[in-house]
Amino acid sequence: MSSGADDAIGSYAAVGDSFTEGVGDPGRDGAYIGWADRLAVLLSDRRAEGDFRYANLAVRGRLLDQIIAEQVPRARELAPDLVTFCAGGNDILRPGSDPDAVAERYEAAVADLRETVGTVLLCTGFDTRGVPVLRHLRGKIATYTAHVRAIADRHDCPVLDLWSLKSVQDRRAWSDDRLHLSADGHTRVALRAAQVLGLDVPADPDQAWPPEAERTAAEARRDNIHWAREHLVPWIGRRLRGESSGDHVEPKRPDLLPL
Repeated sequence: MSSGADDAIGSYAAVGDSFTEGVGDPGRDGAYIGWADRLAVLLSDRRAEGDFRYANLAVRGRLLDQIIAEQVPRARELAPDLVTFCAGGNDILRPGSDPDAVAERYEAAVADLRETVGTVLLCTGFDTRGVPVLRHLRGKIATYTAHVRAIADRHDCPVLDLWSLKSVQDRRAWSDDRLHLSADGHTRVALRAAQVLGLDVPADPDQAWPPEAERTAAEARRDNIHWAREHLVPWIGRRLRGESSGDHVEPKRPDLLPL
């Protein structure tokens, strides 16, 4: 165990959607792991055995208002030392959404959390300039990211700046659906979150990826066709039907339990 400000974090609740639930980073038991679970392990390593508690309230597909209604009150009730609050991304992806209006509701939730939680870590959006389908939303995501940083300043919150994390712009940081991080991507985000909280980390989250063989144009086309058939078409279909991948999904860790 080390000494320092990070040792004051004895409990942590993660709030959010698929990103925080850990989609793209499957565990042995069928549940997802994800960056928040990995961050919890890094935090628990700073404490005596059994002296750290963790809850993950995040559910895939949740919109901001659902997160505010379902998860924020529970996080306030748990009153942990730390909450990570990553929300609004699914709203920004919706056609016609207004990042300014989303940010207003987001800030109200941040203020609500700050009343009972010592540290509320906020997450910006990713830079999507190299992401198929999402690259045309880069301007909206950048606007929302600017709002998140301003909200963090106003409420004295640390920021997990995913926009500036260059390593997750590599395709190996993303799962086959190209919408969620891979296990390696989640690991890099967990390391960066730990750095933001003042922890010494075992590896640089922005370290270069190992070299890989160049793909031919034909291989890239085959990959794109497979991705569109297996992931893009079902994703669009769910939105047209008003369905969510999180329908009937419950939080994987609704209580503060020892790790």
